[in-house]
Amino acid sequence: MGRWHDGSQVAVVFTFDVDAEALWLAGSLERSDRLGLLSHGTYGARVGVPLVLHALRRYDIKATFFIPGWVAEHHPDVVAAIRDQGHEIAHHGYLHEMVLDLDEAQERQVLERGIEALRRVTGEAPVGYRAPAWELTPRTLRLLAEYGFRYSSNLMSHFLPWQHPDTHLIELPVQWLLDDAPFFLFRPGSGSRPIQTAQHAFQAWAEEFQGIYRFGGLFNLTLHPQLIGRPGRILMLERLIEHILSYPRVWIATAREVAAYWAEHLARNPQEWRQGLVYDPLTHR
Repeated sequence: MGRWHDGSQVAVVFTFDVDAEALWLAGSLERSDRLGLLSHGTYGARVGVPLVLHALRRYDIKATFFIPGWVAEHHPDVVAAIRDQGHEIAHHGYLHEMVLDLDEAQERQVLERGIEALRRVTGEAPVGYRAPAWELTPRTLRLLAEYGFRYSSNLMSHFLPWQHPDTHLIELPVQWLLDDAPFFLFRPGSGSRPIQTAQHAFQAWAEEFQGIYRFGGLFNLTLHPQLIGRPGRILMLERLIEHILSYPRVWIATAREVAAYWAEHLARNPQEWRQGLVYDPLTHR
């Protein structure tokens, strides 16, 4: 039997970063007159999200959507549609700011503005946090604990969750390999990378799922509606879901559910691994 809910061999979380125009604004409204650039993000909110929601309904999957507060304010109907379908809504900054560029007072303000913007749409404070570009400062985890968050999904130290020392925060690890941006994000100008086919992403994700399945880990896939929400890529996402569902003992859940389960798992097994200790994913079942 596996280590996951009801003896499942693997946990799977589909997460969507609904950055919309905030991805291209990147913490500043100085680019707000660049309509062509911002239209990439508008597509994600207005077209990509509905296509993603349709795909999730087809397979009766509940996912987690990380949403900047600015996006919730400017696309409240989109966020409400996500809420009404029963998905989790979690924190993703306010205007997709890089917290490395902020001092503590500014980071606190961004955190509070994001919480309140999401609360106005969902009626409750978010319990999960993902920083733009997954970049944290040494103080970020302390602030998350202070504001009552239950989990972070930002670090890459393992393919199993862990509890951050001296906090109740559970880390749900991520990986650039399991992100659609390295395959599909194209930025006009110098330094851009070529756009890859959907098949390349499918092959990479299917291979990684097979490995994580063998070792009983967490498959935490990070997607962006303005990227994965292209029609051909939605078909690929559905093919990936079907591939995952073809395996026995797969638990697909929201990030909130996985974090809660892992916290209970650690409470039942106090000898279990914490960050900083040697951990063997083969023997610790």
